[in-house]
Parts: sequence; C-alpha cells; structure tokens
Amino acid sequence: MKRIEATVQTDRVSAVSEAIKDKVGGFTILDGDGRGSGKRYTMRSGRGTGTIEAEYNKVSTITTIVEDDKAESIISAISDAASTGKSGDGIIVVSNIESIMNIASKKSGLEAL
Repeated sequence: MKRIEATVQTDRVSAVSEAIKDKVGGFTILDGDGRGSGKRYTMRSGRGTGTIEAEYNKVSTITTIVEDDKAESIISAISDAASTGKSGDGIIVVSNIESIMNIASKKSGLEAL
C-alpha cells in the first residue's frame, strides 16, 4: 500500500478532489500555511500607501492511502488537476505503508481501505 500526500495551492483543492474522488476509497484534506518556491501574494498596509508581502501561502494537503497498483494513476490525476504550470504548484510525496486498520470494522490490510 502507498500513502500519497499532495500539498497544493488551496484554490486547486476542488479540482484535485474531483479528479480522485472516484479512484480512491477516501481522502483527508488539511488546510495550512506553506512557504516554498511559489510567489506569495501582496497586500496593502497602513493607509493603503505601502504593500507587504505575505510570509506564507495558503496551501492544502490531500492525503490518501491506495493499493500499490493504483498509485501511479492517482499521482497522475493529482498532478494534472493541480498543475498551473507555474512555480509553487505543489509537491506530491509517496511513502510505503506497512499496515493499516479500520477502527470501526477492525479490518486490516487492503480490506481496511
């Protein structure tokens, strides 16, 4: 099994959600602040005479666990949905999962998904 974590710009979350909702059993979305290579937005300061660059961008992390043979298609779907072609589109991290258990059903392994 693979755990796929995609950190994307918050405004791309609905596109990513649509792209993977029929391909995975479920996923979790966490919103936060991130700092990477993307351009940070600017805002007016004081009486509107100056500008301040935001220290962080708004990002969301979408996490799912899938069977090994589905991982590449999920990664591709996320990448296609989140990509704008600009720096700061995000990052996808894939890691191996040794075990998993569904708390409600007490099933483990692939049955837990």
